[in-house]
Amino acid sequence: MKNSSTDNPRAFKMIDTEKVNSENWYLWKDAARSPFFNMAADECILENSESIAVPLLRIYGWDRPSVSIGYTQDYNAAPHREYTVVRRPTGGGIVYHDKDLTYTIMIPGGHSILSLDRVESYHVFHRAVLRALASFGHKGVLSDKSVPAVDRATMRCFVTPTRYDVVCKNKKYAGSAQRRTKKGILHQGSILLEAADGNMDLLAERLVSAFAEEFSISFMPFSPDPEFIRQIDSLEKEKFSKTEWNISKIH
Repeated sequence: MKNSSTDNPRAFKMIDTEKVNSENWYLWKDAARSPFFNMAADECILENSESIAVPLLRIYGWDRPSVSIGYTQDYNAAPHREYTVVRRPTGGGIVYHDKDLTYTIMIPGGHSILSLDRVESYHVFHRAVLRALASFGHKGVLSDKSVPAVDRATMRCFVTPTRYDVVCKNKKYAGSAQRRTKKGILHQGSILLEAADGNMDLLAERLVSAFAEEFSISFMPFSPDPEFIRQIDSLEKEKFSKTEWNISKIH
């Protein structure tokens, strides 16, 4: 995940800001959904990146106490008796979704952000998260720690800060994970509601504003059509709710 440019925080590649600044991004303000629908929706966004054509920010909630685990993680490391557990299509650690705001960014193939490597793109996206937290008076920083030598199969996201995670007063407030394919980037993030005194709606509002300001872009509403929802429902039923995906499958 690292190269010579990311060893020095000042040595980042520059994205084509003129191209980014001329864009509109989609904003999907989704409802609280099942954990299986949420993962299916995110994968569906990436799979349809060519037709969506521009970056998309999805903000959503969970309809029950849930835990998501990274693509390669051990299901048995999650508290599956107390929570509904779902495996993400991205990596990262175990995340509890009862006191957080979750968001997803899809960057379609060919976009200038794809010229950044994975770690550099975390830096870019998390600057927007820092901006949102600053609006609540938090003086956060991006962690300069490299990925620690921990068992990634059982790693918990919010107790394991890694490089460019958002940290305030030595506490991790936001983390994320990515998947990259020829179709683009799927970036899934989580922010502790504690950052906004538990006000999820206000945190969501300020996160949207922060992304608009950080990237100098405007948002247009995204409304999935019936065919898109049908694809999500199919992925939810045939993949993300299945034992083969969440429990039995060795990734």
